[in-house]
Amino acid sequence: MVNLLFRLFLTFNATSLILVVYLVKTEKVLNVLWWRLANLPHFVSYSIYFLIPVVLTFLSLLLSKWLANDSIEKENGVSAIKEIEQANNAYLPSYLGYFFVALSVPYCDTLIFVFAILFLFTFLSQTLYFNPLFLLFGYHFYYLTTANNIKIFLITKKQLKDPSKIEFPKLKRINDFTFIDQEK
Repeated sequence: MVNLLFRLFLTFNATSLILVVYLVKTEKVLNVLWWRLANLPHFVSYSIYFLIPVVLTFLSLLLSKWLANDSIEKENGVSAIKEIEQANNAYLPSYLGYFFVALSVPYCDTLIFVFAILFLFTFLSQTLYFNPLFLLFGYHFYYLTTANNIKIFLITKKQLKDPSKIEFPKLKRINDFTFIDQEK
């Protein structure tokens, strides 16, 4: 149950920048909420909108410590990872696609519907927990291929190059194909 809630939280964090882009595009500002905020520059509202997903992403990193421990790097003393592929750039086109969707949606109702669809497919895909805000916290994204040719998505702060030398003593399982490394 904790893992399901965490995956829902990760999915929201991964897709929430769409809402930020939409709010900025439509020039929705916090000034209208309270008369004392009437002279607030618009960029303050936009900065607050951006900070909300950043804080939620930081919170998700803190909560990931309570996920189940796991190990993927060695089997019988031999490295089970045969290939490392950097995935930082692989998700940029799909994430830019999210931004273009947010920029082209004309109405709030349409945005809610589109966001719900993106949220659902991101959650069900179970492989796309890519959140570019993890990059702000120093995390990198990798595809690791095991000796059994299973491709695993790994979120870690480490720079990975040699499959035989990688170790993850604080590895947490998000789902069967996605892991996050807690070691700094």
